[in-house]
Amino acid sequence: MASTVTENNDQTTTNDNEANESPTDHSDGQMFLTEVFKVIMEEVLCKGTAVKEKVCEWQEPEQLTALLDLELREMGEPPHRLLQRIQDVIKYSVKIDHPRYFQLFSGVDYHSMAGRFLTEALNTGQYTYAAAPVFVLMENEVLRGLRLVVGWTEGDGIFCPGGSFANMYAMNLARYQAFPEVKHQGLYGLPQLAVFASQGSHHSVKKAASVLGIGMDNIILVKEDDRGRMMPEELDEKIQLAKSQGTVPFLVICTSATSALGAFDPLDQIADVCEKHKLWMHVDAAWGGGVLFSEQHRYLMKGVERVNSLSWNPHKMMLAGLQCSVFLLKNNKSLMAQCHSDVDTYLFQQDGFYDINQSVYDKTMHGRKVDCLKFWLMWKALGSNGFEQRVDMAFTKSRYLVQQVKKREGFKLVGEPEYVHVCFWFIPPSLRGKEGRTDYKDRLAEVAPAIKKRMMKQGTTLVGLQSLGDRVNFFRAVVLSPQVSLRDLDFFLDEIERLGNDL
Repeated sequence: MASTVTENNDQTTTNDNEANESPTDHSDGQMFLTEVFKVIMEEVLCKGTAVKEKVCEWQEPEQLTALLDLELREMGEPPHRLLQRIQDVIKYSVKIDHPRYFQLFSGVDYHSMAGRFLTEALNTGQYTYAAAPVFVLMENEVLRGLRLVVGWTEGDGIFCPGGSFANMYAMNLARYQAFPEVKHQGLYGLPQLAVFASQGSHHSVKKAASVLGIGMDNIILVKEDDRGRMMPEELDEKIQLAKSQGTVPFLVICTSATSALGAFDPLDQIADVCEKHKLWMHVDAAWGGGVLFSEQHRYLMKGVERVNSLSWNPHKMMLAGLQCSVFLLKNNKSLMAQCHSDVDTYLFQQDGFYDINQSVYDKTMHGRKVDCLKFWLMWKALGSNGFEQRVDMAFTKSRYLVQQVKKREGFKLVGEPEYVHVCFWFIPPSLRGKEGRTDYKDRLAEVAPAIKKRMMKQGTTLVGLQSLGDRVNFFRAVVLSPQVSLRDLDFFLDEIERLGNDL
């Protein structure tokens, strides 16, 4: 009898606890999410990639603010209203997966997108093996695979929240290796340091110097040749001059595919200079790293196996989707943890029941979301051979665009491209044959922005603008999406001509 009473009391206690808890009804949320996925599939992945649809639906900021009704209020809104808001967000966003979008990286990979959806659904933090067992092992394997593509059999690495962070990691590690006391003592007692980078290097290099206390003025820019590549002999001279002035060089940052021209610094020759002066050599391959998958185009990064570290954004050429950036380190497997760890045993127990070396938190300066799944799933689907075909096809299409620019009256290349960045001017009829006029460059500088303004307002296609030194505003078309056809490239040039003929 006592046993029966105990069971009844336990059951009563359980029922009381359940009654006091707030029930979670997943059905409404799952129904809403199902409807959202339908909208995404139709409006983003179908209409957003169709040539008959606009690349963008331009609105001035004041108008767009009113249309979106961005204000946040005390009371919530019903699902049907939220679905309309989602449709509005899609409608007024730039469709970067559209086949006539040439402003930056573009194109959709559905295997990667599946990985992105799954990443968000699982909402895993990439900290320790206990918290993320699948993704710790997966990240290690993806990084190992990328190191092998570079040409390294050993090393380390980490997924980062962007190529700018990867470049900053390189700067921090290079400084730590040269002056390990900086980790605990800070900048006190350090000599004036110097970092060398090309004139076309990414703005993140100077920003990293500012964040790390090295100072933007201590980034010494090295002269480029006429194709935008760092000149090794100039680098050698700059290093010797810095030394003679009492500055301590410790790092050279090269670029494989500059943002403006897509230029590749000559890594082999620069490695000779770095070895001569015993400097850390880092290559920013955020844009250009994809060529390493291609037997035909790998030569652009000849000598990459000699560098100490490398940054690479697979969300660009490889279409892994934002954000997918890696920092790769040659040989030294413990340097990142030595530099970044503060031994927080209260967070990461040293007496765990599993191999604590599998945990990756000590290698970073921040918590991270999972970025490896989308790339791993895409690599599994396509294989390295599929990546090679993707890279080669992007080059083929970009070279087609180059040939069309050369053929058309009024179009002029800024220079022969090394990569998939095709840079050119459109010279309207009013300026043709008038290159000798004193105001020619000033007038030409106004052409590309005027065409871009019309282009955005009509939403038919999009392309980037750039100026560089004495080269006034020109178009920079990035051609890498697998969805781009030759017809789209012809339309793109036709549209520039249509929009600019009367200027």
